[in-house]
This record gives sequence, C-alpha cells and structure tokens, in this order.
Amino acid sequence: MHIVVTGAAGKLGQCLTQTLNTAGHRVTALDRDTLDITDFAATRSTIGDLKPDVVIHSAAWTDVDGCARDPERAVLVNGFGAQHAALAAAEVGAAIVYISSNEVFDGELTLIPDSGIQPTYREYDTPRPINAYGYSKWVGEQSVMHSNRNCYIVRTAWLFTHGGTNFIHTMLNAAQAGKSLRVVIDEIANPTYSADLADAIAALVQTERYGIYHLVNADACSRWQFARYALDRAGYADTPIARITRREWPRPSTPPENTGLSNLAGRAVGITLRSWQDAVEAFLEQEGLLVKDEA
Repeated sequence: MHIVVTGAAGKLGQCLTQTLNTAGHRVTALDRDTLDITDFAATRSTIGDLKPDVVIHSAAWTDVDGCARDPERAVLVNGFGAQHAALAAAEVGAAIVYISSNEVFDGELTLIPDSGIQPTYREYDTPRPINAYGYSKWVGEQSVMHSNRNCYIVRTAWLFTHGGTNFIHTMLNAAQAGKSLRVVIDEIANPTYSADLADAIAALVQTERYGIYHLVNADACSRWQFARYALDRAGYADTPIARITRREWPRPSTPPENTGLSNLAGRAVGITLRSWQDAVEAFLEQEGLLVKDEA
C-alpha cells in the first residue's frame, strides 16, 4: 500500500513513517518544507502526482496556547488544511486518516454518584469544543467527513513520544533539577504512547472500516496521576508533587476538565491499546529510565 504521511517531521509523523515502513508499506513522508497544507493548489498537485492509496494527515498546529492567541490561524491550519488534504485524496481515490483530539469535547462529564465509575466520551457523542484548538480540530473533522467519504477520524490524547520534550520528560527534568512540582488534578484524559497509536493506525488503514475512532491507551487519569506514576516508575517516588487546580495554573487556553475517551469502535474491529500505565513503563524502558521492581 502506498501511504502519504503529512506532518512527517513531527513526533507522531516520524513514528508513523517508521511503523508503516517496517510494516512493508511504501511511504512518502511530507513535511512543511515539501508541502504547505494551507495551500490548496499545492496540496492538490502534490497528492495528485503521488496518487497514494491512503493519506494520513498528521500535519497540524498543536500549540494549544498558540491557537488561543491566534484562533483564525488555528482554523486555517487544522481545519482548512485538513479539508485540502481530504479533497486532494478524494480526487485520486485515496482514503484519508485525520488525526483529531480529545479537546473536541467540552469535558463536562461528571463522576456517576456512588459508582466509582469515571465516565468517558464515546465515538459518536456530540463534540462541543471550549477552546480554539479544540474548535479547529472539530472544524477539521467536519471538513474531512464532508470532503472524502473514505475517511477515518482518529481522536487521541496526551501523546508522549521519544525525542524532544513531552510531559514525562518535563516532569523528570524538573525532578532531576530538584525543582518544585505543581500539577493539576482537574484535567483528565488518556495518556497515549505514540508507538501504540502508530501501530493502531497501521492496523486501522487495513480494515477499510471508515468512521470515527478513539485510539488512546486504555483508562483515563488526571495530569497529577500521570506525573506521579511516571516519576514513581523512574525512581523518583520520593519527589513530592503539589496538587493544584486549573485555576491555579492560568494559561491562554482553557483545557476541558474530563475528556477521557472510550475505544469502542476500535475494539469492534479488533484494535485495542494497552493501559496507559503499561505504555508509560514501555516508554521509560525504551528510554533506559525504568526502575525495575525488586524481586
């Protein structure tokens, strides 16, 4: 299968390219230097010349606070850029995978009284974004679904990957430096390992079962729980983390409170992801940072 990956220089794009190549696909990797997705004519020409079987559209502006400062640019890149890729793919008969976000939801899910069950969003629950980034990704979803009938909408959350800096790296670097850590307890989602997401997407494009998918590591947690687990497993169990609320950590963008996602559609086609705890341990082991439990 010939697969085009946009945003191939990004963390997820690099992971997807490697995974798909390993799986034996012919992959064309496009980054911002080779394709400006906001330019419809260029996108149409590039994808038209390549004639792929599938376009995986991972190109995006993922600076959530930056999107809050410039919401029009957010929609241009994340919304209309996705439309350009979807239309260009449709013209050559290619399917498209659009990488979306948990932040298309408002996060107003609440704990079911006396049940201990943390509610999660299912694939066809109604999106209601509350910030510019979430809105731009929702526009992208709508644009893709209206432009190419052979589409997979893949929502994910809280990606962590090797190389560069992510939430786990930030926490570990601060702990190593002896800095005081303060992490919010009222922002909940699914930490997701990019290697697991790439494997899931590689499996999904083989199914031709188009629709909306929540491809996240299983179970949701708060930012504080995510940080605590990563530090504990990396040997920093004695490092304290202050519990704070989102109000105590002001930022340009307002993150939704509870956007845990359920992977119902993926499971229906045989695609499941391990727990976020197991994924964190796999990530730390790959980085050489996992502290093994004593026998």
